[in-house]
Amino acid sequence: MSDRTIEALDEAECLRLISPGGIGRIAYQSRFGTAVLPVNYRMHEGTILFRTVEESPLDEDLRTGIAGAEYQVAFEIDDIDTVSRQGWSVLIQGPAHHVKPGAERDAALNAGVEPWPAGERELFVRIVPARITGRRILAAI
Repeated sequence: MSDRTIEALDEAECLRLISPGGIGRIAYQSRFGTAVLPVNYRMHEGTILFRTVEESPLDEDLRTGIAGAEYQVAFEIDDIDTVSRQGWSVLIQGPAHHVKPGAERDAALNAGVEPWPAGERELFVRIVPARITGRRILAAI
């Protein structure tokens, strides 16, 4: 019998857990099939915000070619302690779009998303949560 329980998290708790920012994984349908990539992110104005390289495979895959169209993605953030076998996971689903030059990009710059890898990462991508779910695994009481 397992000594762990799974607890569903409400949206407020999910947002509290992910609000400091950190590392998450974006999942999307690429030209070559389903792709999942780690990115560092920040929460900004109720959205997930991250930076990437312009003209990169991620940049190209998230372009719809239709003005105003957005690409549906999933974004997962977790914190797992493998020793105690406890932790939490939050899944955000919604549209992603390239941040436009001007006021939107200026606000994104001020959000403080600093990419970890070296090199130019001047493209900001924003994910607008349409659905937020999460769960926590705990030691049984």
